[in-house]
Amino acid sequence: MRLARAALLFHRQASKLLPFRSALGRCSHLSAPLTWISTTRRSHPAALLHVPAAATAAAAMPSGELPAALQGLQPEALWRFFGELSKIPRPSKHEGRVLDWLKSFADERGLEWQQDSVGNIVIRRPGSGGGEAAPPVIVQGHIDMVCEKNADVAHNFMADAIRLVRKGDWIAADGTTLGSDNGIGVCAALALLDLPQSEELPALECLFTVDEETGLTGAFQLDGTMLHGRTMLNLDTEDWGDVFIGCAGGGDSVLRLSLEQEEVPAGYTALDIQVKGLLGGHSGINIHEDRGNAVRMAAATVEAGLAAVPAARLVDVRGGDKRNAIPRECSTTLAVPTAQVPTASDAVGRRFASFQQEYGLKEPGLSIMAAPAAAPPAACLAPAAAQQLVDLLLSLPHGVIKHSHAVEGLVETSTNLASIKPLAAKVAAGGAGGSPKAAFAVQCSTRSSLMPALEQVRSTIMRIGRLCGAEVEQDDAYPGWAPDPSSAIVKLTADTIGRITGKAPEVKAIHAGLECGIIGEKLPGLDCVSFGPTITGAHSPDEQVRISTVQHFWHATLDILHQLARRR
Repeated sequence: MRLARAALLFHRQASKLLPFRSALGRCSHLSAPLTWISTTRRSHPAALLHVPAAATAAAAMPSGELPAALQGLQPEALWRFFGELSKIPRPSKHEGRVLDWLKSFADERGLEWQQDSVGNIVIRRPGSGGGEAAPPVIVQGHIDMVCEKNADVAHNFMADAIRLVRKGDWIAADGTTLGSDNGIGVCAALALLDLPQSEELPALECLFTVDEETGLTGAFQLDGTMLHGRTMLNLDTEDWGDVFIGCAGGGDSVLRLSLEQEEVPAGYTALDIQVKGLLGGHSGINIHEDRGNAVRMAAATVEAGLAAVPAARLVDVRGGDKRNAIPRECSTTLAVPTAQVPTASDAVGRRFASFQQEYGLKEPGLSIMAAPAAAPPAACLAPAAAQQLVDLLLSLPHGVIKHSHAVEGLVETSTNLASIKPLAAKVAAGGAGGSPKAAFAVQCSTRSSLMPALEQVRSTIMRIGRLCGAEVEQDDAYPGWAPDPSSAIVKLTADTIGRITGKAPEVKAIHAGLECGIIGEKLPGLDCVSFGPTITGAHSPDEQVRISTVQHFWHATLDILHQLARRR
């Protein structure tokens, strides 16, 4: 998850955290605790355990040389694995090829692995170099990635390798998301498993979870019996030098509208409207920046067009993609009397100008363009139905709902109007003579560190949906990760990172979802911390990872494990 400056600093005056602040010494900012909510433990069939007879001489990795962008980078093993991982398509819910790769990795090194029913894999490495008697340590990351690309980029995330590009001290992708979230953490775990037996390490249980980005499915359905360690390093945060010990919870809402259609009148021209060029970004970490939302902009543009040309008809709206990404692009089509196309186009232009005035400094790449289509569509929404859809999109909340009263700058509650997608057309009641209906699904993703506040916003979304005639489906909210002020692993991690960076790390909780709280419910007594290299632009084609911080992150991970190897 993208963990940027919106992270929550621990509150100085929170009395229950004072002993922790004293223990950490130089960590001067402490946050108010996040709410913990429980989920029902699920039963699992026995996990598949595989113990290879012996290691083979060499690891069979995906074919091809190290990408040019990664050549010469250190640590060599971590970047080599990242180059190989980048060749394997791994959208959420389609991680099968990566799972096969991980199994082969373990088999070829004689390492035991175990897989649960949802697909999560644990690869085990015995303690070595004097750490044989230390308690086992869990090293955790997720193997799926957010798949976003620029509209003008040809890329099939189900088949194509990520094209890596080096830009000074940064590694990025060519017009797509990079997958450093959480690929760098995953490859750090592989590099640990690949270290020689002379390395001082405790027993490692490297946990690779599936489908984190679209619902935390792997964490929710994890078979906790596969894991014996009670100390966990989560390598899925993205601000090098900071230490994370808490996160917000969240839940999704899907609103489905079934709307009356009618034939497009004769003498109409289709006007295609494109909203694009927005920054987008992570719906938790970037939500406080007031970035533009393409779905809302498209709805407002449609409203302006219909007001300027009352005879115009709305045909379609589609935009956004991922539940945890602020929508960057949205397209819509109006059917307009041919003689009034210039009037509708002028209305679009005026709405664009108003958005430029409102967002121009934040969104310099914003573009809203209207162009006649080659042929008019056969059907459009009835006027009342179009108003229903526009009302819904412009009434649903989006952005920061509330900042914390206890911690300055803390986003406590937010919600993201994530996407609108057409569904298969339905037939209205009345048998064979029934008229076809258009159907749309609108998705919202809500986050909060306070679960009552989270559910209040979701209740508001449900009421708005019902008022606009939508069917509303809401999943069970997932728990936040409650900070533990007495955590031994947090103090050790903060001290270690402080030595490497030469300054005291900030100890934070974040307005985003991590798997730590959910995994902690499966493993009573789990002591957990999260850290990682610097990654910017996660969940968008602007994603990039800072090369120099990857090496520091690796050294910190090794140092922490060296210290844990001496524990008894």
